[in-house]
Amino acid sequence: MREITVGGNDSGQRLDRFLMKAFPLTIGVVMKALRNKDIKVNNKRAEAAYNLNEGDIIRIFRDDALLAEKPRAGCFYGVSTKLNIIYEDENIILADKPAGLLCHESGENCSDTLSNRIKAYLYGKNEFVPKNENSFEPALCNRLDRNTGGIVVAAKTAEALRVLNDKIRRREVKKLYLCILTGIPEKKTATLTAYLEKDETSNTVKITGKKTPLNKTIVTSYRVLKTIEKDGGLSLAEVDLITGRTHQIRAHMAYIGHPLLGDGKYGRRADFAYGKKLGFKFQALYAYKLVFEFKENCPLDYLNGGSFETGKEQFLKTFDRLGS
Repeated sequence: MREITVGGNDSGQRLDRFLMKAFPLTIGVVMKALRNKDIKVNNKRAEAAYNLNEGDIIRIFRDDALLAEKPRAGCFYGVSTKLNIIYEDENIILADKPAGLLCHESGENCSDTLSNRIKAYLYGKNEFVPKNENSFEPALCNRLDRNTGGIVVAAKTAEALRVLNDKIRRREVKKLYLCILTGIPEKKTATLTAYLEKDETSNTVKITGKKTPLNKTIVTSYRVLKTIEKDGGLSLAEVDLITGRTHQIRAHMAYIGHPLLGDGKYGRRADFAYGKKLGFKFQALYAYKLVFEFKENCPLDYLNGGSFETGKEQFLKTFDRLGS
């Protein structure tokens, strides 16, 4: 028999989802155990959809071999705690991710990621104690490509994670980017609509002008801030992602004929070579601004209206240097 006391970060979620997070159990095993009354909450039979409350006592009458602690997704012990923190409070961290750093572990089995750095940082402050958590770890609420720098939001509590994931899904967290485009767009301001289909095997996306059952609608708004006329032209643009899909900015701007400087995946070979010549190892893209625009009250309402920026001045200086 296993007994678990529900903590603050476990409350508010369904019983079945909690059990699958805390233990290596399938939904089938969980549902069978609930039907057989092998799982009880506060000494009573419980339903899968029961929402846990802090202080609830869960008792599981099953073979302990099935209830081994679920392995953590990644190991943060010994990982660097080097972070550029823009803002932090008891619920969230806004970190400026450098280009070249992964957000999460990938097939490369790289433990030095932004996610693990944040866990290591909070562990060092004694704000994250894994042995005290049944199902929660500090987590990123948004992500950036490895070679894109800028603001990433991390939740320090389960409640903050639920709220921010919901707000991002509802497009109540505005994310603005700066990028350098090859060439000069005919329209200095535009809102573009197209359709994106992802190829999981190559980790690339394809943009078309026609809707199909397999693709998703994307909307990208851009505004040209500065231009450089020489050598075919370059444009400094601010981009507002109305939708947020994989590689959306890079692929959408390439689709209209203005790939990002230094983009080896969606740019033309000549443009990529030109970018390297100018010192760009990666695509010239930076998530420089984040604004909280909540439409309804929530536990993080104190953030509503907050606006945070990073890296803008350095990005502008880099662009001006290209024109000198």
